[in-house]
Amino acid sequence: MRSELERHDPQIFELIRQEEARQTGSIRLIPSENYVSAAVMAATGSCLTNKYSEGYPGKRYYEGQQITDVIETVARDRAVTLFSADHANVQPYSGSVANLAAYNALIQPGDTIMGLALNSGGHLTHGSKHSITSRFFKSVSYTVNPKTGRIDYDEVETLAKKFRPRLIISGTTAYSRKIDFERFEQIAKSVEAYHMSDIAHIAGLVAAGLHQSPVPHADIICTTTHKTLRGQRGGLILCSAEHAAKVDKAIIPGQQGGPHMHTIAAIAVALGEAATDRFVSYAAQILRNANSLAEKLMEHGFDLVSGGTDTHLMLIDLRDRGIPGKRLAKALDRARIVANFNTVPGDSASPLNPNGLRLGTPAVTTRGMKEPEMDLIAGWIHTISENLDREHVIERVAREVTELCSMFPVPGYFVA
Repeated sequence: MRSELERHDPQIFELIRQEEARQTGSIRLIPSENYVSAAVMAATGSCLTNKYSEGYPGKRYYEGQQITDVIETVARDRAVTLFSADHANVQPYSGSVANLAAYNALIQPGDTIMGLALNSGGHLTHGSKHSITSRFFKSVSYTVNPKTGRIDYDEVETLAKKFRPRLIISGTTAYSRKIDFERFEQIAKSVEAYHMSDIAHIAGLVAAGLHQSPVPHADIICTTTHKTLRGQRGGLILCSAEHAAKVDKAIIPGQQGGPHMHTIAAIAVALGEAATDRFVSYAAQILRNANSLAEKLMEHGFDLVSGGTDTHLMLIDLRDRGIPGKRLAKALDRARIVANFNTVPGDSASPLNPNGLRLGTPAVTTRGMKEPEMDLIAGWIHTISENLDREHVIERVAREVTELCSMFPVPGYFVA
């Protein structure tokens, strides 16, 4: 297929080849990113991309669904088994679409929702003023404690009793500590609200039994299928039997048309991989690597929000160093270390030029890197932070990074 693409469209072929080289020759620390297996990649690029399958297995609006019905059923069954849920919907195009479907299923426009503030580590779709969710729903935000950098569950409860939201969201995008889903359940019940959990970042850790599962404690659980779950990019909704029909209706006809069957097949493959002992070992190494990287960064004098991590990610507060997060991220990128600039709690700077840097370990762990490599990475980040304008230093680090990457091949990648 690669040779066919090269013959048909050499420009796009060459750009893809360059991107493969970039991904294999750099240390990717963006917590949202990972590498899929060759099997997931094969399913993604299969003939299923040709098939339109609007509806659900056994209830399609198009004929020729003998195979696709089985594929989607396998994906749903694997999700239900992996997460011990009653029902799964594997059709959402993304995690954001899944979140919107959860709102669509449980509440009405104009109702109040309550989620973690964007500048405290929440996601845009949790009610941010920049998101469509704040246009359809009244939004109340809870924050992290400014001293500890952690969610203050007593504050969440106080706000819930004051504003009486119809739905409370647990889940984050830039928060490094474990989430107490049971406490969120108790708070939601105390104000007669629904509890929706967004586990997009930690789904792989939950699946591996290394983080408390929200399934017994939330009405609906939404997630992406990549990040720590290490699958094709897509969305997934889990829920109790009570909400199954409403969730399915919220997806179609509520807000989507035909599902992407090649994505669903790839998700099924990834869910199968996540059900293995090998994946559990992988998830455990993610946590060891994250803890090791966090400790080494703090030894180099970096200030980590909340003082460390319980998960796959960490957030560096650069205000004490006077270094904008974007400037450091750009310099690291030139050194082949890929991270993302990010707001930190209490950040007065623009989100386009904030004072934080977000790092995660899913992708480097997939490549087989372990604690010794985290020590090297922390050292390189420290070196770059002190040599932002010294290109010869950045180039030296880039060469060292390239050498390290050559020792840890990317699964399923074959760069010419």
